[in-house]
Amino acid sequence: MSTATTASVSTHILDTSIGRPAEGVAISLSARAGLDGEWAALGGSATDADGRCKDLPALPEGTTHVRLDFETETYFEKKQAEAQQDAPRVRDSGAFFPEVTITFAVNRGEHYHVPLLLNPFGYSVYRGS
Repeated sequence: MSTATTASVSTHILDTSIGRPAEGVAISLSARAGLDGEWAALGGSATDADGRCKDLPALPEGTTHVRLDFETETYFEKKQAEAQQDAPRVRDSGAFFPEVTITFAVNRGEHYHVPLLLNPFGYSVYRGS
């Protein structure tokens, strides 16, 4: 939750290749104060069955930039293994992007919801509500 002196962040992932939430994607959160500030790893979480990550760590006071690191390779490897149970070697998709890193600026007192629309060969991100 954002306060008058801090911002807050939430995210979710939709796997657009299947039109469903992406469950079990590990996400790491880092923050820094100022363009020249050092990145501080704050911790992370993983997406739930709805593709949401509801328990990201709070941002420290003075945060101006946030980085979300999504570990997508493991997710797609699992999806590919599940698909091959039904139809062996349907295709060798894997993940073209083994990880997705989103960096954005924040202002104190505001909440930032950053959805990731993901498929094996592309992604899109936007500021949600």
